[in-house]
Amino acid sequence: VQLVESGGGLVQPGGSLRLSCAASGFSFSRYSMSWHRQASGKERELVARITSVGGGTNYVDSVKGRFTISRDNAKYTVYLQMNSLKPEDTAVYYCNVRYPASSPRAYWGQGTQVTVSS
Repeated sequence: VQLVESGGGLVQPGGSLRLSCAASGFSFSRYSMSWHRQASGKERELVARITSVGGGTNYVDSVKGRFTISRDNAKYTVYLQMNSLKPEDTAVYYCNVRYPASSPRAYWGQGTQVTVSS
């Protein structure tokens, strides 16, 4: 299993970024995918999750209405569209999958830094 995040960077408050996570090594369409973030000095938190079937989504309250998670099963990629960014969104963002279904463990990418600052 390999997860590779990209798309982070420095953006001003109110700006937008789109993160991508390219997955390989497993049957991508069969698994829920999630984005997490970890700010400096804080614990890692779940930001958004998308299911394998039907593409149902859920979000942490702090990003509802601003972030959108989506997936392209043909491209083995999950996205996180982030709008109206705030300084408190500054963190390293990680892609995650729990695999395999029979005995799941968490797999993480290397992370991508998002910094929201003027």
